[in-house]
Amino acid sequence: MSQHVNTADLYDERGEELESLAVQFQNLGRHTHFSGPVRTIRCHEDNALVKSVLATPGDGAVLVVDGRGSLRTALMGDMIAESAVENGWAGVIIYGAIRDREAIARLSLGVKALGSNPRKSAKTGAGEVDVELVIDDVRIRPGVMIFSDPDGILLER
Repeated sequence: MSQHVNTADLYDERGEELESLAVQFQNLGRHTHFSGPVRTIRCHEDNALVKSVLATPGDGAVLVVDGRGSLRTALMGDMIAESAVENGWAGVIIYGAIRDREAIARLSLGVKALGSNPRKSAKTGAGEVDVELVIDDVRIRPGVMIFSDPDGILLER
């Protein structure tokens, strides 16, 4: 898929084939338009899995992290985001917080998160990888295509 897919046009074309994620994420990466197959992580205030997964080949995928909406600790900082760029990830969507937002804004990566917090998270590795997530009543399954731009986020059903 093109880096510059427009979600409004895509929804007009495909309609109910797509699910819209209504959570109002902030655009925090340099790439405002990004898409790719979904990989998932479910974790809470612990970013060890985020770091390890983004250190593997992304092949244009988008990592969706369900941090349970917590803004108490950051699940990604600039060093992890740099690793994502080096490993070919198209983007990262975090239902939670990041840190180092000015540095992340300069990276060639799509990043959406609820906000930021300078506080580091735990690093025990608690959580699950490549599991189905449910955020805002929307099912997010590994492997489905996800599309993101400043208007929002769409997923294949």
